[in-house]
Amino acid sequence: MSIRQNLHPRRLSWVLGLALPLWGGLACADTLGLPQVLEAARNNLDVSMARQAAEAARADVLAADRSPFPIFTAKTSQMDLEHGIGAGPFGQKKIDKSGGIDWTWERGNKRGLRTQSAERQANAAVADLQDMRVMQQLGAASAYFDLLAAMERNREMQALASSARLLAQSATVRLKAGDLSAQESARLEIEAQRAQADAHSAQLDQERAVLQLGQFTNLRINLKDWQINADWPLLQAMLDASTVQEAWLDQRPDVVAALERVSAARAALELAQAQKKSDLTLGSSLDHYPSQSRRLLELRVSVPLQWGYGYEGEIGRAQAQLTLAQDLLDKTRRDALADFQRLLQERNAAQQREALYEQDILPRARRVAEQAELAYTQGASSLTDLLDARRTLRSTLIEAAFTRADYAKAHTAWQLRTPPQTASTR
Repeated sequence: MSIRQNLHPRRLSWVLGLALPLWGGLACADTLGLPQVLEAARNNLDVSMARQAAEAARADVLAADRSPFPIFTAKTSQMDLEHGIGAGPFGQKKIDKSGGIDWTWERGNKRGLRTQSAERQANAAVADLQDMRVMQQLGAASAYFDLLAAMERNREMQALASSARLLAQSATVRLKAGDLSAQESARLEIEAQRAQADAHSAQLDQERAVLQLGQFTNLRINLKDWQINADWPLLQAMLDASTVQEAWLDQRPDVVAALERVSAARAALELAQAQKKSDLTLGSSLDHYPSQSRRLLELRVSVPLQWGYGYEGEIGRAQAQLTLAQDLLDKTRRDALADFQRLLQERNAAQQREALYEQDILPRARRVAEQAELAYTQGASSLTDLLDARRTLRSTLIEAAFTRADYAKAHTAWQLRTPPQTASTR
């Protein structure tokens, strides 16, 4: 009896309703494009470590935002070793029994300043996490476009190697027929072997690109089973130098982290200065001594005497840390502005180069190679002209693939680094 006969129609529809989404998910699992690469890079191991550092910084806030624990003290005293402590239960013996609690009162808003410094450090750690995500996405996007360029170069090299092999085989036939000299046949054979060597090199570059992309995405990519979408960006218009704005600086994660660390260092300096206000330790205890009274109350206060030292070392170190944080903020802002300008220049330069190769250089190189091959087969051109045209095409194809990848990297880096509101205007 078949499975369909054993299943009720309603149950069969329910099973199919569950199976079809799962089958669709499996079918799409081996499709990889730029969105999938960027999403995978957001959750790789480097981002995970940065996330754990941010979680640890948040835990530091909880550790800082608390008062000192009260201390419970229990003791016995006034035990007369010469005449004894008397008979009877422990409560009736001549022993002074005491139990009390001591609590430290932090003055100078130490708890608030300590918490503020920890919160600023936690905010800086969160900004570091965001910056790490962007950096990993930049690396993953670069590796992805390197893979696309390597795959394109591999296809072109394989096609050229196949064409050169066919031409060498044709030359062998012509040599046997006496229609071609042995020297020209040997040159064509050498050219076919060189094309085959270039194809092997392109295959190796493709495998290296797969490994590099896997390091950024934690994906085990198999080109035999995976479908790699060629999400090449379209050519965009040139951007003016005035596109970069000063307001963008304070939105960059690295600048935000530097700003938060300055605030944390400033709170740490105030905390060091607050150490000059001595903390008071307040306590009380209840005594029980049968020979005198069952309830004796003791009140006490402890104050450290700051003689000869005013926390100059702690204050000096905190002041130096604040100056260092401010210097790092200035350097980060300058580096961020230079990075924006560099990204803009690289994007414009790559756009110009990609447009030149896509619209002019590569089509002309293909036409020249096709015309040279046609002319050679008809006897209207020499072998040297054919080989020169093929070599020019081969080098142009390699340069065009790398040029296309360079533009894709520069364009994606500009989109990832600039604020989101500018993406709609590009």
